[in-house]
Amino acid sequence: MPPDTRLYDIVLFGATGFTGELTAAYLAANADADTRWALAGRNLAKLKALRTRLTAIDPACARLPLLCVDAGDPEALAEVAAATRVVASTVGPYIRYGDPLVAACAAAGTDYVDLCGEPEFVDRVYVDHHARAVETGARLVHACGFDSIPYDLGVLYTVGLLPRDVPIRVDGFVRASGTLSGGTFESALTAFSRVREGERAHRARRAIEPAPVGRRVRVGAGPPRLDATTKMWAVPLPTIDPQVVVRSAAALERYGPDFTYRHYAAVKHLPVALAGAVGLGALFALAQVRPARERLLARRAAGTGPSATAREKAWFRVLFVADAADHRVITEVAGGDPGYGETAKMLAESALSLAHDDLPKTAGQTTPAAAMGDALTTRLIAAGLTFRVVREGKRP
Repeated sequence: MPPDTRLYDIVLFGATGFTGELTAAYLAANADADTRWALAGRNLAKLKALRTRLTAIDPACARLPLLCVDAGDPEALAEVAAATRVVASTVGPYIRYGDPLVAACAAAGTDYVDLCGEPEFVDRVYVDHHARAVETGARLVHACGFDSIPYDLGVLYTVGLLPRDVPIRVDGFVRASGTLSGGTFESALTAFSRVREGERAHRARRAIEPAPVGRRVRVGAGPPRLDATTKMWAVPLPTIDPQVVVRSAAALERYGPDFTYRHYAAVKHLPVALAGAVGLGALFALAQVRPARERLLARRAAGTGPSATAREKAWFRVLFVADAADHRVITEVAGGDPGYGETAKMLAESALSLAHDDLPKTAGQTTPAAAMGDALTTRLIAAGLTFRVVREGKRP
């Protein structure tokens, strides 16, 4: 889209939430001076207060436009989508609040990015809005935070180091330290409570989504195991991340004729892994009971999150072990606070990339790797994330 045909390059929707404010602060500090961006949310007083705080980062933020709009108002959302080239949304749970905004962007030909790690919502968006977005040229890019950019771009980076036209298998091993915000916790509990709805949405998507022609891509599975390469216990992670990776593999022939991705938490001690599995199982069970779910949600209010001190101590590392024919490559993607500091950076740089970079021609629901790929990787490296080769050579 030509840059001067709309009022704004980027509208940050949900700007006054916990992650929204971090994203706004990142844009204030790092967006080019010619980037035309605006803050959007439902509370005008909070938007004004946020704008005032942003002036401490950049005095020019005093002139930021404020768009007061509710996530449930289709007409107002249509006006926002028509006024901008890119919408970046932090408003979750997306299954509850996200659909009207995506619909507005798909109809207006407006690029859309979010932080969604909710498989049900992503599948519903594909079924309901992918075809319309293809018609208008809108790019709908979910999972542009810790879910799932480190894995999606990490695998893309790794595959680029491997021989072409041979079967490829990549194992991702995640280690991280951090604390959940109220909004993230609510999104997780909501997803846990909607397993049947999620399964129906996934079946509906599979019924209409074409498979890659002449190629095979899949998510691998298996029980927990002691991994010979990392010397850690590998525990399968039931997150959206492997789905995003294999959708990138389906879209990009560079991933070869037969691609497999397996996704694990890497844990040093087996008792820790078992305790984590038990705790996750208990949380899943409690999420099925509405009174218990509401009591859990009351313990972490929406809009709250870890302190700046806690975020400074947080970190993540993802090790990728990739085999192609007789070749093995081990790479690493690493950064600071995964859930908030780095997530805000990833979302903001994704929006800036869609607004300003020379990108592959894509439309409809797509992935970070397929939509932005190397351009976004370059941005994130410049912003402080690490993408590096740990080891390369013959396969053992």
